[in-house]
Amino acid sequence: MKNCWVLALLFTNVCLMNAIQKDTFFPYGLSEGDSVLQDGDDEVSQALKTKKPLQFYDVQFNILYVSTNGFLSLQPPPEEIQYLRNMFPLSFSAIVPFLTDISSGPGKGSVFYRAEESSDVLNRASEMVQQGFAGSAFKSSHTVIATWDNVVCEEEGLQLPFTYCVTSFQVVLACNKSDTYALFLYPEDEQKLSNISYNHTNMSKRQAKPQAGFNRGDTSSTEELFYSLFGSNETSENLYKAGNTGVNGLWIFHIGSSRLPFRKVVPASVPKSDSVGFGSLHSNTDEDFYISVEKNMPADKPTFKDQMDIPASLAQKSLKEATSNNVTKMCGLHLKFCSYDGYCTDYPTGPCCHCRSGYYGNGRQCLPMGISQPLSGKLSGLVSAGDTKVQLNNVDIHGFAVVGEGRVYISVSPVPSQAGWALMAVSPLVSTFGWLLALELQNHLNGYSITGAEFSHQAELVFSPQGQRVTIIQEAEGLDSFNHLNFDIRINGDLPSIPDGAKVHILPFEETYQYNQSVVTSSSLREYTVVSENGGSETFSYMLQQNTSFRSCEHSPWTVPDFQQLNVEHLMVTFTEGTTLRYAITNKVGPVGGELPALFEVNPCTTGKHSCDPMALCLPGDGTHYHCQCAMGFLGDGRNCYDVDECAEGLSSCGPHSQCVNMPGGHHCNCHSGYEFDADLHVCVDIDECFLQPCHAFASCFNTRGSFHCQCWPEYEGDGFLCQPPQKARPPLTVCQQHRESLQESLSIYPSLEAFIPQCDEKGQYKPLQCLGSTGHCWCVDGRGQERVGTRTMPGTAHANCDQPAALLPRAETVCERWRLSLLTHYNGQPSPRDYMPLCDAHGNFLPVQCYGNSTFCWCVDLQGIEIVGTRSYHDVKPPCISGDPAPLHNALMYPVISSSPSGPAIVYTQASQIGVIPLDETEPVQEKSTVLLALKDSIVLGIDYDCQENMLYWTDFGRHNINRALLEFGSEPEAVISQGLVQPEGLAVDAVHRKLFWVDSGKDRIETSDLDGRNRTVLIDSDLVNPRAIVVDSKSGTLYWTDWNRDAPKIESSSVEGHKRKVLVQEGLVLPNALTLDFDTDHLCWADAGKSLHKKLYSIWHICSANLRQTSTKSLGTKKLECISPDGTERRVFKDALNYPFSLAVYDRHFYYTDWERDGIMVIDQSTGENTAYLPIQQSHLYGITVIPSRCL
Repeated sequence: MKNCWVLALLFTNVCLMNAIQKDTFFPYGLSEGDSVLQDGDDEVSQALKTKKPLQFYDVQFNILYVSTNGFLSLQPPPEEIQYLRNMFPLSFSAIVPFLTDISSGPGKGSVFYRAEESSDVLNRASEMVQQGFAGSAFKSSHTVIATWDNVVCEEEGLQLPFTYCVTSFQVVLACNKSDTYALFLYPEDEQKLSNISYNHTNMSKRQAKPQAGFNRGDTSSTEELFYSLFGSNETSENLYKAGNTGVNGLWIFHIGSSRLPFRKVVPASVPKSDSVGFGSLHSNTDEDFYISVEKNMPADKPTFKDQMDIPASLAQKSLKEATSNNVTKMCGLHLKFCSYDGYCTDYPTGPCCHCRSGYYGNGRQCLPMGISQPLSGKLSGLVSAGDTKVQLNNVDIHGFAVVGEGRVYISVSPVPSQAGWALMAVSPLVSTFGWLLALELQNHLNGYSITGAEFSHQAELVFSPQGQRVTIIQEAEGLDSFNHLNFDIRINGDLPSIPDGAKVHILPFEETYQYNQSVVTSSSLREYTVVSENGGSETFSYMLQQNTSFRSCEHSPWTVPDFQQLNVEHLMVTFTEGTTLRYAITNKVGPVGGELPALFEVNPCTTGKHSCDPMALCLPGDGTHYHCQCAMGFLGDGRNCYDVDECAEGLSSCGPHSQCVNMPGGHHCNCHSGYEFDADLHVCVDIDECFLQPCHAFASCFNTRGSFHCQCWPEYEGDGFLCQPPQKARPPLTVCQQHRESLQESLSIYPSLEAFIPQCDEKGQYKPLQCLGSTGHCWCVDGRGQERVGTRTMPGTAHANCDQPAALLPRAETVCERWRLSLLTHYNGQPSPRDYMPLCDAHGNFLPVQCYGNSTFCWCVDLQGIEIVGTRSYHDVKPPCISGDPAPLHNALMYPVISSSPSGPAIVYTQASQIGVIPLDETEPVQEKSTVLLALKDSIVLGIDYDCQENMLYWTDFGRHNINRALLEFGSEPEAVISQGLVQPEGLAVDAVHRKLFWVDSGKDRIETSDLDGRNRTVLIDSDLVNPRAIVVDSKSGTLYWTDWNRDAPKIESSSVEGHKRKVLVQEGLVLPNALTLDFDTDHLCWADAGKSLHKKLYSIWHICSANLRQTSTKSLGTKKLECISPDGTERRVFKDALNYPFSLAVYDRHFYYTDWERDGIMVIDQSTGENTAYLPIQQSHLYGITVIPSRCL
């Protein structure tokens, strides 16, 4: 809710506008790793794929295409003749810095592009966005940079093309996990334009109309789905002569977000008269920019960095004050940047912050005197100890300082032992803490009083005699919200080795520090003694150079002595192998040279040998006398002090609409949501959110106390953040229109795919000629939209005449069709209901299930029509045969990478070539939010399992004869784990504890295992298996369970994960045990049987040559069941009967989920009620495997 100041309120003089120059471009070219677009005048790059997703409006994508004609697109754009002379909106999505007819090549410039994640580029892009959008904390994690360098704008003339501009420009997409910003850069020194007018009434019909802006690509929606930089009569010169950032030629826009409904591009808003320049254009750091601007601005003007946090609620009333009063009296505004425990003083050249009585610091950061101070931070870097390199990654640093005695205690953990012993000699790693919080003597100041713990410290150590060199960089960030001092320490270099178990002794020493208003320096020789475990000792030394840079207030008098002496009276270091590095250090800061006066040498306040409370000040008296006084915010007699809770005791200074937060030695006031501090920092005033125009363009904003609300204009509908004109009654959609909208909706998940979208005429009927996007593949369709055979044409060839009936193309008869015709002749064209006739599909392939006439005698066959052993069935229930012929998958439905990542518990199921997901609301599937995770051509996905530890999905592919896996994150590509030696892989199980994979191969009748990456593959079971299907693993007990639906002897077996201790667990009462799962809540093994059991079967086959079958006696004993049993084979019970045709089974939170071949859907059974619910996928076809992603994994 926090608003930001308009910069003009702080300036009484208008600064001249600066402008973008080409040397301020982000780095580009071959030396930066750029790709170069092919020379030409209508070229499009190969797909530029980013590792992390970007946002455009509310669409997520990770593929971009770069066009010669000055734009980026989310999908391959059409040929230029289809868009070059059109105005916004365009028919495709585009990010457009300068769209016109552009050529590149020899003498005509080049187009460069790349994805970039270097820290310099990320920091610079983040800084520019933050300055363009005041108050934004945006940090870029990845970027895309495209540069058009000295390219030529051409127009078709009567005889030859003529050039009307030579130009350079650049677009940078700065992105993080949820937001994307676009930066357009137009250098003033590179524009040779012929003043192109955007007023299309003045343009010839042949002339390309220049465009700049953003286009979502939905021409049927409102104008909010495109944004143009040009007004009706503006010229292209305005691109580099103006800007929305205060810098000519620099334009910044917020173009997409996943945090909120994003329907409107938001431009930056820095008025022209407020321009002070963007430090980031010269690649300055934050500190460089702060100092350079401050030193070149009148003293009464805060820096750009300070202005970012000034509350918007002061805007109206402070403008008059800032311009009518003495411009040097700025404390009324500058107080915002002082510590809550500080105050502001106006000096002739400007304001400065100071700490109030009882506190110390630099005014921006203040601490109560006398209290112990917590310290925290991180240690990272790469060091070599002897021949061993050790990487330190965000090692924790914790400690505290007893400031009244100058004592500091630090622990660093965990530190690898290879580095821990050697680091004992590196006292500068923590001695900065000692300087920062040293005991102050004779009006001398410690580091915190000077810097407020806002500094950058660099130390270089050179060890003797071998010359090892180490660099230490410390960044101090001041106080966090808990009043802890935060540090980030990085160390790199070579260390002398120290034997394991040795001790390091460091004698007291003195160092002289030199001070000026922005830096503290020192040089010294330090010594340390290494004492080995056997008692031997040796002394070593190193040269130490230190430089601490900080930001002081230049307006106040500089009272710090040029030289101060730091006395380190005690420094102890220990290392506990494999765990913790500990330091203890005692420091005093005072005058340089000589002995300190006797008063300070013998007084207990100086030696630290006093009985004052750690939260008390020791005040020296005469001789050895002293007095203990509790620190500010504490009560007691000085020897025992306790914190005063100002919030609980009603002593706070917090006003209305604020919350008091107690802190050691004081308290803070935080404004409630919707409020912010006024200039005095003690009164919370309402934020006028309407000042930032948060509502939709067709809505009114109403400010309320602590909040606001938006209301759409009359006749507009919406919530105020998105308002649309009232929708007219829409006629019912035709079949073509329904087909088109369903595909458009599904493709919005993965918009960069080249997909087929049907074309409908003005009456909503299928157009006779249909084409696949811009690929050039076209064909004729009938009235139902079905392709007419023989009409498909390739790119570059003439289209078929769809008004003429297509010629029928002859197709050779298949084996199935020839056999069927032969038997039909054998039966004289009159086969009886008991005669065998091969069953063929529409393409002439054998159906996977074959039967004798209309009898129940059926069996499975392979692609050649050969019977699969062990599959014969004499029941009403046909055997669960799986087709080895993958169903054709249209390009429009392909999802070659993971399309989304579930944010909560979900069901994952397999269906032909697809893997789908249905989110769970607790245990209830939310079918309307179901989506396709992955769809692969020529695949038949069967078994599936999920690895919670690595968020990885594993599956068997019956069609491609392999096993695959994919990380369950957007854009992840599948990888093959097992790609050879498989025939018919079916069930699959992941052992999350032992990190193993198990699967069954019904083609080779065996069970195998491997590591999760496919290595160490081993055959576990390869005997006495006929039709193995489902498999599960109990990682805790190390037990495998599997089903074998051998029609002659179905069974459920178990063994150890090594293939030992094999035994039959269940055999009686089984017919077709397809599905198997482990219920870990009840510690039971559960299965679903798809068959019906028969008491007696007596078959007699007469006249084998004519394939006549007579079934003589059958009696049903049971129905299809879901049963459970204890792993030891006891406690068997029927949980649910009268199932349909279960194939795969999973259990989650006292609910069973199984795929059903009769309903072609997912069935859910509540264990507590027995209630059965069906969820049917949109595409009606068999579902295979199923698993559940539990909430604990996300």
